[in-house]
Amino acid sequence: MKFGSWTYDGNKINLTARADSIDISTYQPSGEWDLISVPAVRSVLLYDCCPDPYIDITFTIHIRRRTLYYGFNLIIPCALISLLALLTFILPSDAGEKIGLGITILLSLSVFQMIVAEMVPPTSMAVPLVGVYFACVMIMSTASVVMTVFVLNFHHRTPDMFEMPKWVRTLICEWLAWLMRMARPGKELSFRGLIRKASVRHLEEKLPPSLSLLANVEDIDNAIQLYNYGGGGGLRSLSVTSSSSPEDDDMAGIRMEILAILNEVRFITRKIKEDNKSAEETNDWKFAAMVIDRLCFWVFTAYLTIGTLVIFFGAPNMTR
Repeated sequence: MKFGSWTYDGNKINLTARADSIDISTYQPSGEWDLISVPAVRSVLLYDCCPDPYIDITFTIHIRRRTLYYGFNLIIPCALISLLALLTFILPSDAGEKIGLGITILLSLSVFQMIVAEMVPPTSMAVPLVGVYFACVMIMSTASVVMTVFVLNFHHRTPDMFEMPKWVRTLICEWLAWLMRMARPGKELSFRGLIRKASVRHLEEKLPPSLSLLANVEDIDNAIQLYNYGGGGGLRSLSVTSSSSPEDDDMAGIRMEILAILNEVRFITRKIKEDNKSAEETNDWKFAAMVIDRLCFWVFTAYLTIGTLVIFFGAPNMTR
């Protein structure tokens, strides 16, 4: 506020300040604003149009918004709600409530954002710290929902629909799991073990298995030989000839039944192996989802902690 006279110059009215600041002995403290300083400055100005000086006194009122109210009623509840967003990465994927929890938290933060927008003055010159904090928390909650969808996609994948890429098995299920200090029962996840697996995998890529050996194994698997103990302790092969006796016909029938049983047993064994392999790959997808959940938990925890500390220590006079 500036006080002066345009009608009378300084030779007729001499304005002087009794003190360097305004007397605030009768000032009533405000619960919303904090009065920082009220200096008074006396100025003597000479204009080109007039030879006489003109005197004015300028009173500058420096006020600052108290932050305790906003910190206690907005920042702390928002921080507590944002902590719940971290629970989406701890909640098991089979619970079926990961997406619901994330969206509920996002809606709660949206309500707080609307309250903040109504309380702060509408201006584009500067963004208040409380608005910056709510924007950061909203970004974190949105990203947590997106990552939850990504994790659920990994968790519910099956070998019938998706084949696990090598980089997912190597990078996520092995190295990232070792970095997150996660382990699976019966599987080694040490640094030396991972280096040894990488070396073996590299050698297998350079030296493919022999095709002739695989062909021999397949021939042995398909050609099942049945032997029966004959007289004299020797072994004789059971075969069907043109001049066969009734005893040989019975043995041939028994042989065919045993071959059928062996084929069924072989089919059941192959089916069990395929089911075990499919179950193991399904568990690998679920383990990869758990590793990504753990990684997101630590990343978002660090983001929320750093953001909250920056806002709290960046706000002037936060405890008043």
